[in-house]
Amino acid sequence: MIPWLDPDSPFPPLQAALRDPSGLLAAGGDLSPLRLLAAYKQGIFPWYGEGDPILWWSPDPRMVLIPEEMRVSRSLSKTLRNRPYEIRFDTAFDEVMHGCAQARPDQPGTWITAEMREAYNRLHRLGHAHSVETWIDGVLAGGLYGVAIGAVFFGESMFTNTRDASKIALAALVHQCAEQGIRLIDCQMHTHHLASLGARDIPRRQFSQRLAELIDYPRPAGPWTGAGYANTP
Repeated sequence: MIPWLDPDSPFPPLQAALRDPSGLLAAGGDLSPLRLLAAYKQGIFPWYGEGDPILWWSPDPRMVLIPEEMRVSRSLSKTLRNRPYEIRFDTAFDEVMHGCAQARPDQPGTWITAEMREAYNRLHRLGHAHSVETWIDGVLAGGLYGVAIGAVFFGESMFTNTRDASKIALAALVHQCAEQGIRLIDCQMHTHHLASLGARDIPRRQFSQRLAELIDYPRPAGPWTGAGYANTP
């Protein structure tokens, strides 16, 4: 059993999360900016399907990417050097969410519902949620989005319409982390794709300790617009 959150209910302690399914902590509540920011600061995120109640998660272990540990393969390095592309930040946030919400061969449904898009667009307008966009020949080819608080970027989802476009966006995010003083990228749950790029699993307790060290880093909220760049070999 998991608790049902009323509008003013605090989150239960992370230790109360279920083992199966791993990390399910609570249900209910809302997706207001206040609730979402409180969740992320505690290492909690929403994830649920269309027609389901809001479900809150804190999995154990937790997949993270230390920016300087990103693994750039030989083929990706060649793409980054030789392919023409443009990186933009926060110029097409809702379009990136739309791309991430599209059905995939191994995932016919989507958890990025209209309610989720509206909620994260509110966070974006408040300067907390950001998109990293790969543009090729003037077309949005791939990207990712997430929430930045303190020295942590909480990655939510990524998509690609062109080979390596999402990997280019992730490499750009790592570069942006250095510019923004961000020292930890939360990848939430394990995927082989992210593991191949250098992300790794750590115990939830270790993640919580690291979060406590980094979440109050004095970096104000605000757009990343205007910080993009182009690769024109």
